[in-house]
Amino acid sequence: MTHEVSPPRVRFAPSPTGFLHVGGARTALFNWLFARTNGGAFLLRVEDTDKARSTDESTAAIFEGLEWLGLDWDEEVVYQAKGLAQHQNDAERMLASGAAYRCFCTPAELAEQRKALTVGKESFKYDRRCDRLPEEERAQRLKSGIPFVIRFRVPDGTTEWDDLVHDRISFPNKDIEDFVILRSDATPIYNMAVVSDDISMRITLVMRGDDHISNTPKQILLYRALGAEPPRFAHVPMIHGTDGKKLSKRHGATAVADYQNEGILPSAMVNFLALLGWSPGGDREVMTLREMTELFSANGLQKKAAVFDPKKLEWMNGQHLSRIPAAELAPLVTPMLVQAEIASEAELAERHEWYLALVDLLKIRARTTHDMVRQARPYFAANISYDPDSTAKSWKDAEETVALLTGARERLTQLAEWRPNYMEEALRALADGMGIAAGKVFQPLRVALTGMSVSPGIFEVLEAMGRDLALTRLTQAIDHIRAR
Repeated sequence: MTHEVSPPRVRFAPSPTGFLHVGGARTALFNWLFARTNGGAFLLRVEDTDKARSTDESTAAIFEGLEWLGLDWDEEVVYQAKGLAQHQNDAERMLASGAAYRCFCTPAELAEQRKALTVGKESFKYDRRCDRLPEEERAQRLKSGIPFVIRFRVPDGTTEWDDLVHDRISFPNKDIEDFVILRSDATPIYNMAVVSDDISMRITLVMRGDDHISNTPKQILLYRALGAEPPRFAHVPMIHGTDGKKLSKRHGATAVADYQNEGILPSAMVNFLALLGWSPGGDREVMTLREMTELFSANGLQKKAAVFDPKKLEWMNGQHLSRIPAAELAPLVTPMLVQAEIASEAELAERHEWYLALVDLLKIRARTTHDMVRQARPYFAANISYDPDSTAKSWKDAEETVALLTGARERLTQLAEWRPNYMEEALRALADGMGIAAGKVFQPLRVALTGMSVSPGIFEVLEAMGRDLALTRLTQAIDHIRAR
C-alpha cells in the first residue's frame, strides 16, 4: 500500500462530450480505489470548457455510469467552466511575476515563422520575439487594442518527477516551447485550467492515462510558477484491443452503458476494469469492489498496455453471476423477463420462492443476464421453439427419438413423487431397457424440454418445470417431431 503523509485528494476529470468510456471508467476506478484504500477523498471535476461539444446529456451519462459502477464521489462536483475568473487571475499572476509574457503574433505571422524556422526534422519552436519587444512598443500595442495571447516562459534546465507507475521521468526544458496559457479571447488552454483547478481543489495525486505524460512537464512548471507544490503523478497504461491497437469503436462497444445494456453486472465490470493495468498479486482475479479496496496498491499498477478482451469480460461476468445470491439477482432479471413478455411481475411475486430457486439454477451456466432470460423462457412459455442446430444433433432419427421421448413421458408420468432421485432412477431404467447409455436419453430430453442443447442438469430442469409443464413439453416435442 502507498502510504500518504495526509489523506490523499484525487480527482476524475472527464470532458462531457460523450458517454463514460471504458478508459475513463478505468481511470475513475483507480482514483476511487486509491482514495478509499488510503482514507482520502475522490473528487469529480467536469471539464466543460469546450462549449461547442459539451452537453448536459453527456454530463448526466457520465454521472449515471459512475453511479452504476458504484463509484461515489466526495464533495460537490466542480465545473471547470465556472472557474474562468480564477484561471485568468492565475495567468495574470504569472504575467506579473515575469513567468509569462504577452505575445501579439497573429496566426498568419506564426505560420510564416514556422515556415522560415523549421529546419530538417526539427519541429518549430516559438522564438520569443514578443518577449524581446521594447517596453514602449509593448505598451503601444496594448493601448491600440492589438489582440494577444499569454505565453509561459519555459525556464532552462530539466523538469522531472517520480512517477508512481513509470519511476523517474525527465524532460529537457529546451524541448518545450513557450506555450500559450491564455488565448486571445482570455480563455485558458487545457494545461492552464487543469493546474489552476488542481491547486484550488488541493489535489495531491494526479492519476491518469499515460497519453498525458507529455503534458506533465508543462503542468509541473505551471505549479511552480504559481508557487504551489506539484502533486504526485501516476500515469497508467493505455487500453488496447485484442489486436494490440488502441481501444476504439472499431473494437465494438467502448461506452460503459453499452455493457450495462448487454447484461453485464456492475460488479463484474469494475472487477474487469481493475485488472486492466493493475494486479493484486498472485493469480487472484475474481473480486468484489470491497475486496479490491482492501487489496489496491499503487505498487500493483503496471507499465505495459492492458488488453480489453470482451470474452474475458463475459467470463468474469459469469463468475460474478454464479456468486451473487438469487435475492440480489432477481431484481435485475425481473424487469428483463417482463420486457421480454416471458412473465409478469405478479406471476413472479406469486411464485417467489420458486422464482428464486429458478434464478439460482439459471445463473450457473449464464455469462450475462440476457443469457438467463433466454434460458428462462421454457419454464414459463405455453409453447417453445426448438433450436435447429440442437434438433439436428440430438433428434437425428425421428422414429427413435419419438420412441425415446414417449418412453420418458410414460416413466415420468408414473412417478409417485416429482423428485430428482426418482426421475434419475426412472430414466436410467429406460436407458437400460433400450440398451443405450443414459446420456442418449438425457440429451434428446433436454432439447424437448428447453428447445436448446445447453441447460442446467436435466433433473434440475425437470424439477424446476414441475410435473405438468414438463409432461406437456414432452407431448409438444413428440407432436412436433411427428408433424415434421
